[in-house]
Amino acid sequence: MTTQVKRKVHTVSVSIPLNLIAQVDEIADAMNIKRSKLISNLLKEFVSKRKDALLIEGYKAMAEQHREFAELSVNAAREALPPWEQ
Repeated sequence: MTTQVKRKVHTVSVSIPLNLIAQVDEIADAMNIKRSKLISNLLKEFVSKRKDALLIEGYKAMAEQHREFAELSVNAAREALPPWEQ
């Protein structure tokens, strides 16, 4: 019994300058892969890097919010609590 696996791909048509296609084809030939595979790999890398950049931006924003909250908390504690003496 043979099982067929459906590939989850979609064919798209894009306009790319000829000089860029020539470079893409050169790279694909050097890597011994098809043009579409190279472009797919490059798009995956781009999407991954963009996601990472967005996560970094979000974490930096959260860190700034946490720093501001900590600063406000320390100031509030200084006002509400008596000074610490040893």
